[in-house]
Amino acid sequence: MGLFEKKSTFRKFIDSITMAVYDNPDLGPEFLDQLEESLVMADVGVDTSDKIIKALNKCINEEYITKEREIRRELKRILMEMMDKGERNKMADTYPLIILMIGINGGGKTTSIAKLAHMYRNKGKNVMLAAADTFRAAAAEQLQMWGDRVGVRVIRHEEGTDPTAVIYDAIQSAKANNADVLICDTAGRLQNKVNLMKELEKMSKVISREWPEATRENLLILDATTGKNAVSQAEEFSTVSDITGIILTKMDSTARGGISITIADEFDMPIKFIGMGEGLNDLIPFDAEEFVEGIFDE
Repeated sequence: MGLFEKKSTFRKFIDSITMAVYDNPDLGPEFLDQLEESLVMADVGVDTSDKIIKALNKCINEEYITKEREIRRELKRILMEMMDKGERNKMADTYPLIILMIGINGGGKTTSIAKLAHMYRNKGKNVMLAAADTFRAAAAEQLQMWGDRVGVRVIRHEEGTDPTAVIYDAIQSAKANNADVLICDTAGRLQNKVNLMKELEKMSKVISREWPEATRENLLILDATTGKNAVSQAEEFSTVSDITGIILTKMDSTARGGISITIADEFDMPIKFIGMGEGLNDLIPFDAEEFVEGIFDE
């Protein structure tokens, strides 16, 4: 299933290109202003929109662009350059692999864990889960439910216990059972950023000490429907953890999609997956070319 098979989140933006060209056939400043407004309305950040417009204006002036199809061609190229992070867009493929799932509650973190576990199980990998969000009521029970559904073991402690202890026990169990992949839930929010930083630092130290040979991925889960709030979360979490990639959830609902461009541009964060539904198979590996082509697909 392609990224845009269910819904084109950029349809209004694409329609606005046609309208802007029609209203301003000379492709002058008014055209660029109208197009920039459309980008911002599609949840592309102001700074990123400005960068896109400046790059497009340069192409118009230097290559004597006059036609709508040429505008689309250059926009595709500009967006591709922003979003394509090369190999960083792909998940690490060396094992054992330990994945820390980071993000606020309600953003789709738990379901993304289940989808990842299902994906690796389908690849024939031995997968385990660690319920290290011990602060949110029923977090471990929810993860256990998904673990049972996917068919993977979940390591959990009582609510309110030290989350780093869960990580420690999960690593020991993963090594004893020759696990290929250990996916760890983490607290969506503690009392303040200092506490969150301390918890993530403790987890990182335990992982480095107890399983130094494991490959690491720290994935930030962002709800694409929250627009600017997702940008703020990326900024906050990037200060407390070495984020290796993004999972953008709920791209099948009311998300306008521009947040993906902003995250890739302003924070230089590779997008690893896009969530396109609630099913276990609805976590789609991100492909920059497919994403951009999907935006402009008629």
